[in-house]
Amino acid sequence: MSLQKTFIDFFTDRGHVPTTGSSLITRPGDPVLFTTSGMHPLTPYLEGEPHPMGRRLTGVQRCLRTTDLDEVGDRTHLTVFEMLGSWSLGDYGSEQTLRWGYELLTEGYGIDPGRLYVTVFGGDNQVELDQESLRTWQSLGVPIELTTDDNWWSNGPTGPCGPDSEIFLWTGNGTPTGTPSTDDRWVEVWNHVMMRYRRFDDGSLEPLQQRNIDTGLGLERLTMLLEGKDSVYETSLFEPWMRIVPGLWKLDLESQRIVIDHLRSSMVIVGDGVHPSNTGRGYVLRRLIRRVLTLLWRVDDGYTVSDLPMELYKHTLEHFHQGELPTLVRRILIDEEIRFANLLERGRRIISHERFQKTLDQSDFDYLHETHGLPRELVQSLLP
Repeated sequence: MSLQKTFIDFFTDRGHVPTTGSSLITRPGDPVLFTTSGMHPLTPYLEGEPHPMGRRLTGVQRCLRTTDLDEVGDRTHLTVFEMLGSWSLGDYGSEQTLRWGYELLTEGYGIDPGRLYVTVFGGDNQVELDQESLRTWQSLGVPIELTTDDNWWSNGPTGPCGPDSEIFLWTGNGTPTGTPSTDDRWVEVWNHVMMRYRRFDDGSLEPLQQRNIDTGLGLERLTMLLEGKDSVYETSLFEPWMRIVPGLWKLDLESQRIVIDHLRSSMVIVGDGVHPSNTGRGYVLRRLIRRVLTLLWRVDDGYTVSDLPMELYKHTLEHFHQGELPTLVRRILIDEEIRFANLLERGRRIISHERFQKTLDQSDFDYLHETHGLPRELVQSLLP
């Protein structure tokens, strides 16, 4: 049984209704370009609007985060990933969600309870210690670390927020040591948010009329932990990528991971109907593709995304249940490569002009961007 099915079945058996995993594209009027978390599509219902499927929901949501782009290339960060989630819309509270979390991890997934550690909100000058979560974990015999900022969840500077409790899994050899904040061999696997407050522009808080539970368990990270791998890239989810890409292009480990992540993410974004452009979602896609090409051409200017076999397109689009034809997605990526190669060639010619044989200032970057369509990062990559 797949990890996703185990998760959904567990919560379905406990009265939750499975929701269809939404697109990366946010609903009309949402100021955020892409879905960033499992709760994102549920925002109106977390704020009190009745959900047509009831108060207990569960699902798998594909997400995209650009805030982590600089961290992609390490063991666990990805641009596009899947989040397993469970939600209580004004129904049960923190004790119930934490007990279910412990049960699913230890009995459903077979994790040794001795490899678990949790963090709980320790209180600050606005909100007191999360006593209910603390008592629950104490009764289950799980070691606890109290923190403040690290255990407060919000979706932005204002809006719904509240304390959370994060569950960590020991990934080191031998007997676990230290705490999640002192030893990075403790890896966060599942976050349970007690959404109890609304924050206003002035920083003040008011209790929500509807107190919610929002949990998020990253599929790729869970797979890494359960398969005993050192990175998400070594898991079964990335098997064809790690089998094929190292034979295509000779890259160092970090570059290889970034290239795999960005290409996979680009396929998923295109699969949700986005095309490269100079604004909005299309610009995020364009940046990902161009970052791949920059890394490849730094090693060998003969490398090209047309080297990628159709197997990788089919595997990725099928995994994310997307209807776009692999041949169409491939065509869009190759067209963007051709466009970028032409832009680079034109950029080299323009920058070779004597006007730019000096240290460039802001007015030069503005001119090159506004007149010739050369963004600053591209110009900087062409400078000697």
